[in-house]
Amino acid sequence: MRTLIIFLLLFAVKMNASDFNRAEMLFKQEKYALAKPIFEKIVKSEPDNYKAIEYLGDIAGHYKDWNLALNYYEKLKNSNPKEANYHYKYGGALGMKAKEGSKIAALGLVGDVEKAFLNAVQLDAKHIDARWALIEFYLQVPGILGGSEKKAQKYSDELLAISPVDGYLARGYIQEYFSRYLKAEIEYKIAFEIGKSQTTFQKLYNLYTNKLKQTKKAEALKLAFDK
Repeated sequence: MRTLIIFLLLFAVKMNASDFNRAEMLFKQEKYALAKPIFEKIVKSEPDNYKAIEYLGDIAGHYKDWNLALNYYEKLKNSNPKEANYHYKYGGALGMKAKEGSKIAALGLVGDVEKAFLNAVQLDAKHIDARWALIEFYLQVPGILGGSEKKAQKYSDELLAISPVDGYLARGYIQEYFSRYLKAEIEYKIAFEIGKSQTTFQKLYNLYTNKLKQTKKAEALKLAFDK
């Protein structure tokens, strides 16, 4: 009897692992509607399967169901308070809820959004996305609610130490945000020279095309990148 119980338990674990792999593959193929019920089934039988819960939060975010996403991410961060990425995702969903909701409701969420991102960077000294989120937060939020270019620059400096490409892109982004396009050009050019990536190219190319209106520079950059 005991052997039978152990066999059944192992069989159930194997089945769940197979289901998880299938759902994960569907998620990576962006077939969210097919992946969702499989992850829900897994979580129902394994309430502490945090990876499945995280995927469900990500799927809810894809469909812009921020309240549902927050339910999943809140459970994750409360169950794993030292996991930086859960705080980051919770802050991101909360920020989107604030952005897409009423201005009055948003006022009550601003502090929690900032706190979530700050928790993430305090828990992970190399969390790039959380620092980008804080830069965006401090640029978008009015000064009376804590917005500050100086604070944004602080996290661009931290990015520079972690990932030079991200650091120079962040510096360029801040300069571009305040319409200091020539200064933004300097930062983006350095990022491009370091990274030579599609992202660094696109940032500099868009600046030449849309802001500086320098088509010759844009064409020369594209030619160099294509080569």
